[in-house]
Amino acid sequence: MAKRRPSGDGMVRKRDDGRWEGRIVVGHKNNGEPIYKYILAKTQAELTQKLHDMIEIYRDADLSEDCNMLLSEWLDKWINEYIICYVRPNTLFSYTAMIKNQINPHLGNRPLSALTTQEIQKFYNTIKKNGRVKSDKKHGMELADSMVCKVHMMLHETLDIAVKQRLIVNNPTNGTKLPKNNYAPKQILNDEQLDKFIEVIKIDKRWCDFFYTEITTGLRKGEICGLKWEDFDENRGTLKIQRSIGKTINGVMLIGETKTETGSREILLPPSTAQLLCRRKTNINSEWIFPNLRNAEEPMNPQCAYQRLKTLLKKAELPSIRFHDLRHTFATHVIAGGVDAKTLSGILGHANASFTLDNYTHVTTDMQKSAARIVGNFMDEIIGGVENG
Repeated sequence: MAKRRPSGDGMVRKRDDGRWEGRIVVGHKNNGEPIYKYILAKTQAELTQKLHDMIEIYRDADLSEDCNMLLSEWLDKWINEYIICYVRPNTLFSYTAMIKNQINPHLGNRPLSALTTQEIQKFYNTIKKNGRVKSDKKHGMELADSMVCKVHMMLHETLDIAVKQRLIVNNPTNGTKLPKNNYAPKQILNDEQLDKFIEVIKIDKRWCDFFYTEITTGLRKGEICGLKWEDFDENRGTLKIQRSIGKTINGVMLIGETKTETGSREILLPPSTAQLLCRRKTNINSEWIFPNLRNAEEPMNPQCAYQRLKTLLKKAELPSIRFHDLRHTFATHVIAGGVDAKTLSGILGHANASFTLDNYTHVTTDMQKSAARIVGNFMDEIIGGVENG
């Protein structure tokens, strides 16, 4: 059925307060009755121009009856009816927190159809300046640029669906200006530092296997904590990565799928790591390869692993890098050793090789310089040979 074009319904009048009022049809209720958009102006000429502009905005639109629901109501509907079964528990927790702490306090009571790009831009500026929630639940601390971007991505996604559901004509997050992501710079352990780290973990019998496996596989923190013995094929020396351990919320550790679809993968282990896990299997009475130190029936808590890393780095007198930097360390050394980006992308569980290249440009640049020197030397030999001939 062709969409009904919004139009004026002949209602243009001068109000008792002296202003002019007009309206256009922007949609229809379930029973077929029209949904109106009202416009006010000081003069009839101004109203005519506003009506013309509004008709252009709502051209070919036919909004549904729910177009006037509040943003907070739509976000609740979006969470519970559209994404709850399709996102990881960690992601769901993150979305819920952003809605509660950031969006609802500022925009939750606004009707969906009334949201504007200017209003959302003002919202981003406000939470950037004082959107971080303190321990006393009050706002006032500056929010990280990366967090503002995450709020935008979530809001953009949910309002895109609102457009498809005929709740709004266009997505008001389009056209907003965002701060640049200020992610912490990548840090890696160089050859000498890596040797020092290995020497320290060798002394720590409870954690040696865990961190040796980490630096030889580059797994994400949640992925290595979520490994089960059923994932390890000792005959083939392979490891399946198919789950991830998330945050502990209300005393419950979240266990979900890997970060991305390509995150679910099988990797071939270095021989030393495969042998280490074979030995470990004979001594561990748990379904988890790295069980919780307090309760072997549960997986290792990622936060516990993070804290232990900090302790080991301090003992080794090394920089206090993040856990994820162990992954960067692995990837950097592997690609510097000559492994191509596509192969590394598969090991790391990246969506594509271009993402891997983008993240390790500093390494590939060094490799290109090395290649240029080799080609240069090779050509010098040829040219020299020709000239001598």
